[in-house]
Amino acid sequence: MKLTFKKEFNGDENLLPTREVPGAVQFKEAEDMKKFAVFANILALVITAAAVVPVVLMGAARGMFAREAWSGTFFSIWIGCILSVLVIPLHELLHASCFRGEVDFYTYLKKGLCFVVGTESMTKAHFVFMSLLPNLVFGFVPYILYWIFPDLIFLGFFGAFSIGAGAGDYINVFNALTQMPKGALTFMSGMHSYWYLPEEGK
Repeated sequence: MKLTFKKEFNGDENLLPTREVPGAVQFKEAEDMKKFAVFANILALVITAAAVVPVVLMGAARGMFAREAWSGTFFSIWIGCILSVLVIPLHELLHASCFRGEVDFYTYLKKGLCFVVGTESMTKAHFVFMSLLPNLVFGFVPYILYWIFPDLIFLGFFGAFSIGAGAGDYINVFNALTQMPKGALTFMSGMHSYWYLPEEGK
């Protein structure tokens, strides 16, 4: 993997790396980055809320929101939230680590996004693993650990917010699982993903 850190993305999708493969089919997905960002951010809010509510209920049941415990709980919540923001670059680096060739790292702070783009071909399984790896490491693992150690409420909030931050990845996984036929390969070109059958893309 050869990682290149790019300047702040200005919204011009023509500046992203592209690739052409004969017979490749574009995923049915958002037309541009702006529409994708809006949908992903709304989905992130929904997922985060769904993950936070059980944590709050567990904390309340354990008396962590009582007046005498509130200051410590409030501090723990903020720690979890701050951690979920700090790991965003690491989230993207985990994506990048799944590439074997060149991959570019972009920030798009105006839309609240960081993302990586690489144009190499991947199997469906490899693409799904690449998409979900950061969410497993920073989201589901700490979230599950919270339910094992419920006194560590910061893990619950860290996991919940990190799970929500993967909304865009879940969209890509859904597209791959529902649109790619058996034996197909996928690759990124610009902000879009494509699939093709190897014998047709030679």
